[in-house]
Amino acid sequence: MNLPLFTSLFRSFRLLPALLLCLPACSAPDSGDLPLIGFVDAFEDDTIAQAKEGFLKALSDQGFSEAAGTMQLVYRNAQGDIPTLTQIVNYMISQEVDLIGASPTLSTITAVQRTKDIPVFMMVSPTPARMEILDASGNAPANLFGTADDVDYIDTSFAMIQSLLPSKGQTLRIGLLYNQSEPQSVSSFERLSQLAAQNGVTLVTRAVNTSADVSLVTAALLNEGIDAFFANPDNTIFSAFETILKACTDAGVPVFTSEVGLVKRGAVAAYGADIFEWGYQSGLQAATFLKQGNTEGLRWELVKVRKRSYNPESANRFGLVLPENFSPVQ
Repeated sequence: MNLPLFTSLFRSFRLLPALLLCLPACSAPDSGDLPLIGFVDAFEDDTIAQAKEGFLKALSDQGFSEAAGTMQLVYRNAQGDIPTLTQIVNYMISQEVDLIGASPTLSTITAVQRTKDIPVFMMVSPTPARMEILDASGNAPANLFGTADDVDYIDTSFAMIQSLLPSKGQTLRIGLLYNQSEPQSVSSFERLSQLAAQNGVTLVTRAVNTSADVSLVTAALLNEGIDAFFANPDNTIFSAFETILKACTDAGVPVFTSEVGLVKRGAVAAYGADIFEWGYQSGLQAATFLKQGNTEGLRWELVKVRKRSYNPESANRFGLVLPENFSPVQ
């Protein structure tokens, strides 16, 4: 075989993924004077997807929508691949988008690492401090806006389990998986460990690094005789939730969480942020930026809307009666 020809073909195949990613750049319509909005999801997940829906709904309510011809959207999903996530953000920068909506944590971190000029509106992310993106003076990136959450609310979510399973008393054993590579997951693990110790509850934990590991690690956790499972707020749990839920349900173990979206997917109950409302709050900030043409007066803020919700089917399965201040998910 002709060696130069083979080398040329090999290089072409190596470049194919990058070329495919950039194809939309060749066919992207000219936005003219319309705002060009970038939105990046780090992975595919039904719960996380609600943040994008809320973000776009807020923009639409404020007069910016593709349907009305008042903005253009560049949307990409990295499908859980970090190099692809970086390529996506670089692509959006090359397209000179007016702003980037970033969900969840990995998208936010990648965006602020790649650009210091384009405003980044985060959602489904912890605070900048917990993402470890503060500068030497303790300041968040100047182009970071949108909505973050801390882990303080987890106290209420965790106490909920004890109140709903009072018969277990001080023998209550709660299972937890956490991702060592996610700052928010580690922060939640550390806080829950302290709460368990303070309340005399046994927290049975296992570390998990990828969604592929979840099935085996969950099985090992269930063999420890846990009474309940707490779905930690991290990307690995979100993407593998159905696997966890089925294993726990088959073992007669109720699942609790701090994320309303996971209640819709089968967890018994939660006190925490509604992912749609989380995205909506960030979208309102983005709309303000588009209207005034600058970020004056804007800063990242904490989630404002938290809900107590429960899944009637799951609650009935385990014979649990929720207090009146919990609302059934729709």
